[in-house]
Amino acid sequence: MKLAILSDSHDHIPHLREALHKAYEAGAELLFHCGDLISPFMVPVLAEFPGPVHFIQGNNRGDPFLLERQVARFANVHFHGEYAFIEVAGLSVAMVHYPDLARGLAATGDHHLVLCGHTHVYKVLRVRDCLVINPGEILGKEGPPTFALYDTQTGEVKRIELPV
Repeated sequence: MKLAILSDSHDHIPHLREALHKAYEAGAELLFHCGDLISPFMVPVLAEFPGPVHFIQGNNRGDPFLLERQVARFANVHFHGEYAFIEVAGLSVAMVHYPDLARGLAATGDHHLVLCGHTHVYKVLRVRDCLVINPGEILGKEGPPTFALYDTQTGEVKRIELPV
């Protein structure tokens, strides 16, 4: 199974749509967004992805009440608040916005994957037996918009860059 991992879209609808399209085109069946989606109007865009979508809030929270109301409209979109712990294809996946918390979760040895964002910089590292993936940013402020694809069968992580 391929997982699409995105973060820090900061209300940039065109980049988010392009990332969703590329993720689906690449065979992603499930999507994670590691925070800073921000506005409730972004939820219907996330819902355009044909598979399950899991997302958390970041440090830019928008309106959490309206966000929850939007999420309730879409069966495939799941909002987890500040963090998420999900089992996928026999793997324990944790998701937090902040990389320092991600490294701490990875160090516990309780997870196979820990996903994070916040820095807007793509980075993959291993902590013990856990892979920590920061997919960069969808916004494209610090550089080209990027996201990650993770293959649960091979363990391969692929960086996907969007054209700007």
